[in-house]
Amino acid sequence: MTRGSTSGSASGPTSTRQPRPAAAARPVRWAADAVSTMREGARLRLDYSAESLWRVDRVIDGIRREGPPYAAVETALRGLGAYAGEVIVRQSGGEWWTTGGDHWVRTPDGRLWDPMDEARRCFAGDGSLRLLCRDATAGP
Repeated sequence: MTRGSTSGSASGPTSTRQPRPAAAARPVRWAADAVSTMREGARLRLDYSAESLWRVDRVIDGIRREGPPYAAVETALRGLGAYAGEVIVRQSGGEWWTTGGDHWVRTPDGRLWDPMDEARRCFAGDGSLRLLCRDATAGP
């Protein structure tokens, strides 16, 4: 599935009082690692706001312009994609889903989003985590 694929029926937002689903464990950790790495390495503070994704898009664009091979930045891109996914989860009341080792965000309207793939698309020069978040939180 890609950026705005639909699936299943809609459900209500995940309450912050309930425990996070098991599918969230890995991407939430990857996102936290990315926040820590950006703070320590790039002196960039990420606050899980939709506005912070402007900075993330610029970081990925800067990495792309340096020309490293994908394998050298794969883990960083996964973390930045997970960060964008966690922004979407927090902004929309969505939840993380996992299948076959892939992680997706399901928004309350039932749509599935792939922020890790979008981070890869950003690295290829054809994506935007900021726009993905905008689309995911805007509703159908």
